[in-house]
Amino acid sequence: KEEALKFRTDAEAEIRERRSEVQRTEQRIANRQENVERRATNLERRERKLSDKEKTVSELEHSLTELKEMKQEHKQQQDAMRSEQLTKLEEIGQLSMSDARNELMYSAEQEIEHDLAIRYRDFEEQARAEANEKARNILALAIHRFAADVVSEATVTTVQLPSDDMKGRLIGREGRNIRAIEKATGVDLIIDDTPEAVTLSCFDPVRREIARLAVTNLVSDGRIHPARIEEMVGRSEKEVSELIWKSGEEAALEVGVRGLHPDIVRLLGRLKYRYSYGENVLQHSIEVAHLSSMIASEVGANVKVAMAGGLLHDLGKALSHEVEGPHAEIGADIASKHSVAKAVCTCIAEHHDDVMSSTEAFIVSAADAISAARPGSRRDTAENYIKRLQAWKKSGAHLTAWRSATLFRRAAKCA
Repeated sequence: KEEALKFRTDAEAEIRERRSEVQRTEQRIANRQENVERRATNLERRERKLSDKEKTVSELEHSLTELKEMKQEHKQQQDAMRSEQLTKLEEIGQLSMSDARNELMYSAEQEIEHDLAIRYRDFEEQARAEANEKARNILALAIHRFAADVVSEATVTTVQLPSDDMKGRLIGREGRNIRAIEKATGVDLIIDDTPEAVTLSCFDPVRREIARLAVTNLVSDGRIHPARIEEMVGRSEKEVSELIWKSGEEAALEVGVRGLHPDIVRLLGRLKYRYSYGENVLQHSIEVAHLSSMIASEVGANVKVAMAGGLLHDLGKALSHEVEGPHAEIGADIASKHSVAKAVCTCIAEHHDDVMSSTEAFIVSAADAISAARPGSRRDTAENYIKRLQAWKKSGAHLTAWRSATLFRRAAKCA
């Protein structure tokens, strides 16, 4: 009985397991059937859409065919009408199409030749009238550039030596040290009979300063050979570059001009090593900026534009040895390329012109003249300054000079 009961229990458990498996199978079959029916429905829907699209495409093709036929018929009609019109025009004008074209071309050529002859004659007369004036302007510009940029500046720097024996070490064996210094710096090293001193000669003040620092460091270090010279020149270039950036940044902060491009700040710092008639150009620019701001505030002009124009008015002198042209035009071009305001660029470009297009440009020009004309600013004798004052007094300009002196005193007090 126990074995029969166990066998029955096992059989019932197996039957239940098979029944559940059959139910799961039936469920999967039912799900698959539903998926099949859903796919069939989707396929039927797609078939209907495709059939609709095919009908639409066939209708469009039929319409395009009709349009092409209509266009071809219309073109044929136009060609026929055009040929008929040309035939009628030839009959009315008694000229063929080629003859009419040739006649129009001939008349047009005659008129153009006549107009060109008149214009050539006018241009020739204008060129003859302006030739002498342009020649004088070109000569004056050349003389001005030569005098302002070369003659008036100090182009040499002296470096003191601890003893005359250092000159031989600077020259080196067969002159290799002096050649290495001149090649690395681009400066002429002049060693003559001057006791305990050598001279550096170059038109570029930045190169002279780099050479001065390099030679000074070499003399203090004592190790002078080509490899050491290149190393010292590299260090001096980095040091001068940092000094240039710091000087330009300090000048902009002192004046109160913000938002300048880094290249403009760097060019402004290069003016620290530039001198005109013995006057430091960077200090002169700062002074002109202060004077311009004071004059602008007095007359009601734009103080910021006048101050920025005064600070940047001699910016072109930083590159006047490298770029052709007057320093005012060079500075204006550089400022405009670096997104400086158009009004400030106008002040830079016109500060040496006789006619100004804005009040701020006139103010910058006046401040430049005041800063340069005051006693002690440039290399000039007291006798020449007294003579100028007497000439101003005789011409009735003493009141203007007094106002300029007053403005300068105010600017100095403000600074």
